[in-house]
Amino acid sequence: MSKYAKLIMKILTGTADADITFSELCQLLIRLGFTERIKGSHHLFTRENIEEIINLQARNSKAKPYQVKQVRILLTKYRMGENNID
Repeated sequence: MSKYAKLIMKILTGTADADITFSELCQLLIRLGFTERIKGSHHLFTRENIEEIINLQARNSKAKPYQVKQVRILLTKYRMGENNID
């Protein structure tokens, strides 16, 4: 199982939202086809055919738990990450 497949499983289980690093979450979104735009400390992720915009901010080196939850909702709503992303 690849590093990103493990990260997706970790996000989908929802048991470790406070334990996901900010850089891992950003790299996952980029691998899933999102484009990143940075405005100050805000990292904005958009993707064609997806109306939601993901706005991430780091807390120390970790992603904020509510933002991980937003990514989980996107993963399930659009069935993203089901195919091998590596």
